[in-house]
Amino acid sequence: MLKKIAVADLRLGMHLHAMCGAWLEHPFWKTKFVLRDPSDLQKLRGSPVQEVWIDVSKGVDVVAPEPTGVAPRRDARPAATAPAAPAAAPVSAPPERDTLAGELQRATALVNQSRQALSSMFSEARMGRALDTEKCLPLVDEIASSVWRNPGAFVSLARLKTHDDYTYMHSMAVCALMVSLGRQLGLDESQSREVGLAGMLHDMGKAAMPLEVLNKPGKLTDAEFEIMKAHPRRGFEMLEEGKAVGEITLDVCLHHHERPDGKGYPDRLSGDALTRVARMGAVCDVYDAITSNRPYKSGWDPAESIAKMASWSGQFDTEVFQAFVRSLGIYPIGSLVRMRSGKLGVVVEQNERSLVAPKVKLFFSTRSNMPIAVELVDLSAPGCSDAIAARESNAQWKFPHLDELWAGPEALRRIGRA
Repeated sequence: MLKKIAVADLRLGMHLHAMCGAWLEHPFWKTKFVLRDPSDLQKLRGSPVQEVWIDVSKGVDVVAPEPTGVAPRRDARPAATAPAAPAAAPVSAPPERDTLAGELQRATALVNQSRQALSSMFSEARMGRALDTEKCLPLVDEIASSVWRNPGAFVSLARLKTHDDYTYMHSMAVCALMVSLGRQLGLDESQSREVGLAGMLHDMGKAAMPLEVLNKPGKLTDAEFEIMKAHPRRGFEMLEEGKAVGEITLDVCLHHHERPDGKGYPDRLSGDALTRVARMGAVCDVYDAITSNRPYKSGWDPAESIAKMASWSGQFDTEVFQAFVRSLGIYPIGSLVRMRSGKLGVVVEQNERSLVAPKVKLFFSTRSNMPIAVELVDLSAPGCSDAIAARESNAQWKFPHLDELWAGPEALRRIGRA
């Protein structure tokens, strides 16, 4: 059962379900948790948030006495002694890192939840209804938390799209990529939320594009491309009209197709006129687009995409792109690689200490031209004698099971890709 109460009435042991007010003013990484740490209660009381929702089925009700150890505000009830709450890590800290396998279990459910919410929002926008962007805020929180636990899980899953859900999955993927890139660039929690929201809403203008152009199963003509080039400005106008997002989201929406060399659109910005967040949006948008399957072409291999993007002079900000590579790895999850031993493998997890020594699942021998028993190899492990010799393109090999090797059949089934 949910109850809306004043922050002054909060007590330790209450389950915080949601915070009212401006989302970016929230003092915590997540909003749903049991208040157990006195410093967290003080932090919330000192924030601009005035009211919150609590779930009394998961925590203390409003009539419960407050444990000692927290100085009440003047308008709060007197503190009383209560049993000590179980010890817990400060909830305001970013989530602890998890393995790829562990995070994939959470990420699959989150992918489906996000896809449904974004599909609904795009549909409402297409019908001319005002955008309710606040629906995105809990999703951005969840995606950001997933990225902090393991950057590769959600980012990699969101890359697995079909034509029917490309727009929604692309928005999810760019959200996760922006959070991951922001983390690499040293953004704090609030800033990470904001760039994540910008990534999620950057393509809202596509809801105003003609369906026969947006969903065309082949390559666009020059005239159709000119129509699609209007989507950044239309998205900006839709978001500005809704008055529920900040300048960063508006900037990324309008300028994610700009280029530092001035050859982008819609305003052909260059130099200092192009903000860092717009440059971030450009990198994340292009990477997810070129690694995704489209009706008229198959997506490029992740490592191949990184290499191609690095070769496109003038298209991306150098500092931002280098940070992007560090956030994903030179060989992102899902990359097909050739080893010095002649074996082929797929990258399944990054190594934070070395961009060139990820964990790889070996499954094929180029010497015998035959499959081999799948072997998981940590290239950073002491005594490992093998190493990555080169990137490979699956456009040549056409292995049908690469995604299953890194994600597992259960994860693919749960997101409808198996």
